[in-house]
Amino acid sequence: MKENVIASFFQKYAMILALIAVVIYFNFATDGKILYAQNVNNLISQNAYVFVLATGMLMCILTGGNIDLAVGSVVCFAGGVGALIMKSGMNVWFAVIVMLIIGLIIGAFQGYWIAWVSVPPFIATLAGMYAFRGLVNVVMKGLAVGINDEVFLKVFGGGADCYIPDKLKTILGMESIELNITCLVIGAIVALIYLATTVIGVIKERKLNIVSENPLIKLLKAVVICIVIMVFSCVLASYKGVPTGLIWIAAVMLIYNYVLNNTAIGRYLYAVGGNEKATALSGVNTKLVYFIAYANMGFLAGLAGILTVARAASAQPTYGQGYEMDAIAACFIGGASAYGGTGKISGVFIGAALLGVINQGMSIMGVDSNYQKVVKGLVLLLAVMFDILSKREKQ
Repeated sequence: MKENVIASFFQKYAMILALIAVVIYFNFATDGKILYAQNVNNLISQNAYVFVLATGMLMCILTGGNIDLAVGSVVCFAGGVGALIMKSGMNVWFAVIVMLIIGLIIGAFQGYWIAWVSVPPFIATLAGMYAFRGLVNVVMKGLAVGINDEVFLKVFGGGADCYIPDKLKTILGMESIELNITCLVIGAIVALIYLATTVIGVIKERKLNIVSENPLIKLLKAVVICIVIMVFSCVLASYKGVPTGLIWIAAVMLIYNYVLNNTAIGRYLYAVGGNEKATALSGVNTKLVYFIAYANMGFLAGLAGILTVARAASAQPTYGQGYEMDAIAACFIGGASAYGGTGKISGVFIGAALLGVINQGMSIMGVDSNYQKVVKGLVLLLAVMFDILSKREKQ
């Protein structure tokens, strides 16, 4: 009995334990540099596109292990067009809307072929990867385009000034304190909201006589997560506070976590991945589910394009290369099933964070970029093997 409980624990929290182990390893390997406040901030800003793309990729994977290979090219194309619009002197918010619409249209275009013409997702998106990579070179004429709009860079970027200003420190007259007060307050609010939500959920389950998990264990986990949130807030507060990239990551992941757990389309995505034929027989329009998944992926690729060009303060025809692989890897490392029907936004967050820590740690250590790819490939293979072996044991 105890062996089953231990095995179940390690299966459920394998990726969290792996993330903790990797952080500890790189903390020693880099003499603690990986946990410097500036490096933590850089990790968030540099990997914002991974969190955003992986969130959309999860919805594609849920439909049956399907992926979108075109997202890197869409990121580059949307970002390039937006940069050209801003360079022409047009309104920055018009450029932002255009980039999002471009992503959505491309996603809908690919979703049409996949859903209603039954072109395999791998083929449809592979075609898109080549086509839009070529188009961005045509549109940008193979040249880089600089971005100088300060509003755009501060709202979507990850540079030296892309942080939420610490207004509370001035209001409260606490200028002598080195920590970012606004960051600490935001962290405390997030922790309290999470704890309150957990407590309310436990109370509701008790009223309905539903026992999904031991209430004490659930509350203990919530307390541990709140402590982690506050420690993370203190780390960020010791540098410049909350980077704008983190705001976009949190907004996207919270919205899509709600969509997957509390809406009909979220349930349909899991159902299609679990058993598409049975889902269709129950009256669900499975073709529409596929279309929504890929149209949404295009929309988030447009947002990732915005974040990418803002981070670099420029657009280049080479941007976005390999982005699709980072997003796919983050999903599978985070526990999404290669067969579809299984996966969570929390898992995507852990997977993307694990990839980010590995990239950051090896970069600080000066590891060759080619070896970094080898390590990421092995991590992905191990994650998928773990998923397959876990399913075999259950059967």
